[in-house]
Amino acid sequence: MKAIAVRPGEAHSVHMADLPIPSVDDVPDGRGVLVKVLKVGVDATDREINDALYGAAPPGFDFLVLGHESFGVVEEVGTAVTHVRPGDYVTCTVRRPGGSIFDRIGRSDITSEETYYERGINLLHGYLTEYFVDDAEFIVRVPIGLKHLHVLAEPMSCAAKAVEQVFEAQKRLQVWEPKLAFVTGAGQIGLLATLILRLRGMEVYTIARTEKPCLKAEIAEQYDATYISTRETSLKELVAQVGKPDLIVEATGSSQVAFEAMEVLGHNGAIVWTSITGGQRNIQIPADNVNLNWVLGNKLLLGSVNANYRHFESGIADLALGEVTYPDATQRILTNPVDGLENYAEMMRLLVEDQSALKVFVNVADG
Repeated sequence: MKAIAVRPGEAHSVHMADLPIPSVDDVPDGRGVLVKVLKVGVDATDREINDALYGAAPPGFDFLVLGHESFGVVEEVGTAVTHVRPGDYVTCTVRRPGGSIFDRIGRSDITSEETYYERGINLLHGYLTEYFVDDAEFIVRVPIGLKHLHVLAEPMSCAAKAVEQVFEAQKRLQVWEPKLAFVTGAGQIGLLATLILRLRGMEVYTIARTEKPCLKAEIAEQYDATYISTRETSLKELVAQVGKPDLIVEATGSSQVAFEAMEVLGHNGAIVWTSITGGQRNIQIPADNVNLNWVLGNKLLLGSVNANYRHFESGIADLALGEVTYPDATQRILTNPVDGLENYAEMMRLLVEDQSALKVFVNVADG
C-alpha cells in the first residue's frame, strides 16, 4: 500500500513509499483495530521532520511514514475489542509507551525516558498511508455528527490537555477562578484553545501577527473572543487597556513571544507553553524584573505536549459543544485539502510556502 514518507536526517526527502497492508492480528491478545485511512492532517511538525530537524525511522526501516493527525473508519476489530466496531469513525493517539512508569497508568503522553515513540514523528510509522492497525487502547471513536471536523480531533486533544493541565496545576492555590485569558497564536492550536476557554466562560483575547481582516480573526470572533494583531497592539499595550491576564496559552512557535508573555502575566496566574521553538535564536529579557515579579506574584509556567485517550475524549466533547454554541465556526479552520497520497509534493508546498494555509489535510480515501 502507498505511504508518504521521509528519510530522517536527509532534508527534503519526502517521497512515496510502499508498505504491506497490516492485519488486525498484528496486535496480540485480540486487541487489534484495523482502520482504513480517510483523511490525515499535516502541520509544522511534518514540515520540520522533512527539513531533517528531528525524527527517526522505525527499527528495520530507512524511512519514516509521516502524519500524526488521523481520521478513518474501522474495517475490522480483534476479538477483545468492544468500544469500537466496523463502520465507526475513529482517530488515534500519537505517543506510545516507551518504558516509563507513567505507561502503567495510561499516561504514555508523558514520559521520563529520553527515547520516545510517536507515530509519524519518532520511531513509529505515521498515518499517511492507506491502512493502519493499532491497539484498541489508542483508538478513539469520533461521533458521526463530528465527521466534518475529522482531523481536528488530534490538535483539539492537545489544546484540551493544555487547559486541563494548567487547571490541575493551579489547584496549588485552593481557589483559582480565571476570568481573563490571552491566547498567543491563532493557528489551529491557538484557535481551538480559544474555543475551549470561551466554552468555560472566560474573556479571551486571541493574539497573532496577521492584521484584520483575516480568517483567523473571523474564526476567533465567531467564538466571541477578541482578536488582536501585534502589528497594531503589543502585549504590553493590550495589558494597559484590559489588565493583566490570569491565564496565557502560548501557541505561536516564537520563543520571543513566549518570553514576552512572562512579563505581562497577572499575580497568581499561569502560562502554558504548547509550541516548540526549534533553532538557535537568542533574545534579551529583563531577567531580574521577571524573576522578582514571578516569585512575588506566585506565578506558574508549565509545558504541555501530546495527549492521551482521555484528552482526545475531552477535546471531542468540546468540539461537539462548540458546534452547538458557535455553529459553523470550527470547520473554517480546515482550509487546504489535498486530494490523494500521490500529491505529497503539493502537500509539502502548502506547508512551506502558503502562509494563508491554516490547516492542510490529505484526502486519502472516500468514506
